[in-house]
Amino acid sequence: MSTFLERLRRCRDDRGMMANLRCILVENKKHRAWPVLSRLGVEIGNEAAAYVAGLYATHPDETAQGNLGATCKSIERERNEKRSDDNKLTPTERRFQQILAADRHEVFERIMRMVKMAKSHGVPVNYAQLETDLRYWSDRTKTEWAASFWTPGVAPVEEDV
Repeated sequence: MSTFLERLRRCRDDRGMMANLRCILVENKKHRAWPVLSRLGVEIGNEAAAYVAGLYATHPDETAQGNLGATCKSIERERNEKRSDDNKLTPTERRFQQILAADRHEVFERIMRMVKMAKSHGVPVNYAQLETDLRYWSDRTKTEWAASFWTPGVAPVEEDV
């Protein structure tokens, strides 16, 4: 478990600290988050951890289960979205596909929108897994998220490399 997340959990009720951490999500306010990130033991250059700290400050309801694919599937269920007969994607599926298609620079903003949606529907997020997945953003991560979204309850197949 990430040490910075443990420290972050202990500060969950510090409204000023959480407000400063949310600044990492806004390009021209990032400098306000740096002192707080330093106190949490997050290196300023660790983009994934800094971003996850900002997301946590936005929506601190967390779980230890699943990845972002599972979170998005829960959002889809909470929104009571049904797939139509003409095989069109649900709005959540479209947003999720946009996340999967995102490059390293786009993914953060797209995930922020999904975390805000999770907050509005009371869906918890696995921040420890999200931080790991963002740090090692790759096709493997995207495939694991897709498997969690479109085949929930079925573990992804491990490939021999």
